[in-house]
Amino acid sequence: MDMSFANQALSAEYMLKNSDKLQNTVYSVPEDIDKEIARIKLDAMGIKIDTLTEEQVKYLNSWEEGT
Repeated sequence: MDMSFANQALSAEYMLKNSDKLQNTVYSVPEDIDKEIARIKLDAMGIKIDTLTEEQVKYLNSWEEGT
């Protein structure tokens, strides 16, 4: 539940700060907020994860449908 509450709180803050740019519609939680909450949660649990290098990201983004 802590991650749910964090998503709601940070999304509400995002909407408040960006209200002049947002339309009256439904939005998904911005990816950067979602990733930051996940990072904080994993850190609190003592779990470390790797991050991709630029070369790995480039390779993954080069894939077409299928392999």
